[in-house]
Amino acid sequence: MTKVLISGASVAGPALAYWLHRHGFTATIVERAPALRTGGQAIDVRGAALDVVDRMGLLGALRAAKTHMRGMSMVDGEGNELMRSTEHAISSGRLDSDDIEVLREDLTALLHERTSGTTEYLFGDSIATLDQDDRGVRVTFERAAPRTFDLVVGADGLHSTVRRLAFGPETAILHHLGTYLSVFTTENFLGLADWQVWFREGDLGGGIYPARHNTELRVNLGFMAEPIAYDHRDLDAQRRLVAERFAGMRWEVPRLLDDMWKAPDFYFDAMAQVRLDSWSRGRIALLGDAGYCASPLSGQGTSLALVGAYLLAAELAAADGDHVVAFARYERRMRPFVALNQALATENPGGPAAEESIERAKWAISLDG
Repeated sequence: MTKVLISGASVAGPALAYWLHRHGFTATIVERAPALRTGGQAIDVRGAALDVVDRMGLLGALRAAKTHMRGMSMVDGEGNELMRSTEHAISSGRLDSDDIEVLREDLTALLHERTSGTTEYLFGDSIATLDQDDRGVRVTFERAAPRTFDLVVGADGLHSTVRRLAFGPETAILHHLGTYLSVFTTENFLGLADWQVWFREGDLGGGIYPARHNTELRVNLGFMAEPIAYDHRDLDAQRRLVAERFAGMRWEVPRLLDDMWKAPDFYFDAMAQVRLDSWSRGRIALLGDAGYCASPLSGQGTSLALVGAYLLAAELAAADGDHVVAFARYERRMRPFVALNQALATENPGGPAAEESIERAKWAISLDG
């Protein structure tokens, strides 16, 4: 039985583990965090990815977990409303769409629940080295004892450990899109009820929307900038970057910055895309953001992860575990889909892509070949 090690327990990794088990493979997931990560922004599941979720038997549960936004306002630096809409919201898109917006942690919890009985999870650990030959990949971990797997898949995000070990430094791989984003949770001190508020002033902007039946707020604070050198593991240094950029802003921003320092789920990173000539090196392959991050600006990162997981497992099954054949077929089928969805992030700099472009991109692949 083919043994596959997957790095990353967010969306792509558990989704791949589910489909590998369905096809008779054995999956192990290693995750650096000590448990499933909480927090994060609302994410969209669209188009072909909805069919993947339906085939997993999770569509009903996903719809039950969806956000329920009534609309949005755009305000100026003083908090004065400039416009409002009950048809469209920046995080959600068209409110009458069949797309499903959920909190990232709710989707990861559903995927973990569906796979925990059939997949080995190694939380609080990470891959240290990868050494492959014709028989498999010998993996050493930061904590666990070394093991050998038939295949290794990096589903570990924008700053993928597997990609670094197998493909080299990320400097030539990441393509900066000129924006940085922070996300964190705080109490709903504004009393928002299924309503988003967004603001922008020069190169600074942000959005606030309620979650958990309006009991809390998810805060997005972003700014435009050329690439900045910072430690991806030093959260306080990242908080200082945000605080310095937003110093002097009015409205509720000072309160949001105070709450940022207390938020246990603070996240910060560049909006960037991953572009590679190949998504595999021998027995090692990349999936989702690790291989072809489109950035949150595209709104399609989650859908790419779900579709990619489905197709990678399907091609491995069709090739009877022959990774050379399977990886090539997976890449050939996914590349046009990835290209269209990555283009959504750059089509309209500073604003959303056209609805026509989103509709075309989200359905631009067949799950059945």
